[in-house]
Amino acid sequence: MQRCTKVIPPHKRAVDPTKPKPKARKSTRGGPPSAGAFAKRKSPPSDFRRYYDRGDLPIAVEHTAGGNRVLWKVEIEKLDFHHYLPIFFDGLREQGHPYAFLAREGTINMLEHGQSKILPVVPQLIIPIKTALNTRDPEIICRVLHVLQLLVVSGELVGEALVPYYRQILPVLNIFINCNRNIGDSIDFRQKKRNCLGDLIHETLELLERHGGPDAFINLKYLIPSWTSAVL
Repeated sequence: MQRCTKVIPPHKRAVDPTKPKPKARKSTRGGPPSAGAFAKRKSPPSDFRRYYDRGDLPIAVEHTAGGNRVLWKVEIEKLDFHHYLPIFFDGLREQGHPYAFLAREGTINMLEHGQSKILPVVPQLIIPIKTALNTRDPEIICRVLHVLQLLVVSGELVGEALVPYYRQILPVLNIFINCNRNIGDSIDFRQKKRNCLGDLIHETLELLERHGGPDAFINLKYLIPSWTSAVL
């Protein structure tokens, strides 16, 4: 005849006080992975680098006693802005010399002398701007913001022409909008050089709102919820 044994539940079993308690297992799982929103991203060489290396751009670096400057081989007003301005904007994400210097200074010169030639080219500038901002590199973003501010005020309707493209431009700015250093009573000399990313973003958004017409604010607010109107 088979004998039945009574099973005692674990919580009712007698505990031996001399027996050491089992150690709790350490969790092998780490915290949640980083989203990488602020991480820099690599980008392929720009069209500006390719055109410059082939000698297809009418510019060169002129070394003077006061520093380097751009030497134009033709008059800026006679350039085909539909062809050259997007190429120079694409070079804003370059960091090596002389590409970064020539792209930045060349773009500024063209925006200062382009006048009515700039507005028709605005749609072609969006992809280079978006590509440069998506590098998530603060140095490149600051460079693009300086140029974007010049672009907004370069013509009467340029600011309004940019409104339909806010979806491509503003998401990265929304990520970095609060990137200001809290240094207490110290002095942040980047503010003097206008390289403080958070301040630059606020300046740029304010210009976009002021020059973007009646639909600028609602589109800014939709993509950057924390934005408060600088005009109203």
